[in-house]
Amino acid sequence: MSFFVVIPARYNSSRLPGKPLKDIAGKPMIQHVYENARKSAAKDVVVATDDSRILDCVEKFGGRALLTSKDHTSGTERVQEAANILNLSLDDIVVNVQGDEPLMPPEAINKVAIDLNERKNFGISTLCESSNKDIGNPNLVKVVLNNFGEALYFSRAPIPHSVHTEDYLRHIGLYAYRVDILNKLIAFPVSHYEKLERLEQLRALALGIRIYVAVSDFSIPPGVDTPEDLEAIVSLVT
Repeated sequence: MSFFVVIPARYNSSRLPGKPLKDIAGKPMIQHVYENARKSAAKDVVVATDDSRILDCVEKFGGRALLTSKDHTSGTERVQEAANILNLSLDDIVVNVQGDEPLMPPEAINKVAIDLNERKNFGISTLCESSNKDIGNPNLVKVVLNNFGEALYFSRAPIPHSVHTEDYLRHIGLYAYRVDILNKLIAFPVSHYEKLERLEQLRALALGIRIYVAVSDFSIPPGVDTPEDLEAIVSLVT
């Protein structure tokens, strides 16, 4: 089995402008993401960005990057364009490693690719982990599953409603897709719940695309959404 990694990286983040270029222990964030992805079993790793500053940064540290449209409204759209530029086949597996996940373990990247390859009746695979920390934080997305590991819903709200914190599953924003599913996703407009929650994976559920969610057996640190998140990551690696 082979798979590809595409790292979508947008410059104008509303909460942390220039986020991919922020320094973490002497390296820009995007370099940490790229180097971790290169440690996976991916056949190729490419950064897909909308800004020449990020492109130049990646090429400066020896990475590979593509310049994509500034008009994309989601990382999924940027990954799909990159897959098209790379001329990937419809059944190729692409892992979307977000550009603000500097501590994403390589084994997690391998895991979602393997899970999707083994489950032909699912269109997307991703990960979650049991979590009892900061459940009310809307930046930490929660997910509920059926008995077969299939996503029922994702939300920024604490779901399910429970007094038992062990019932919560934190979604990890790491996705494996087949290229044909990427093409299908970007062909449809934003769905109702996707707009309400600001969670692009809800478009897949609205279209009836099945999402397999494995419960990770190893810890995965949160990504960077805010300046406070960045400070927390810096403290972990220095």
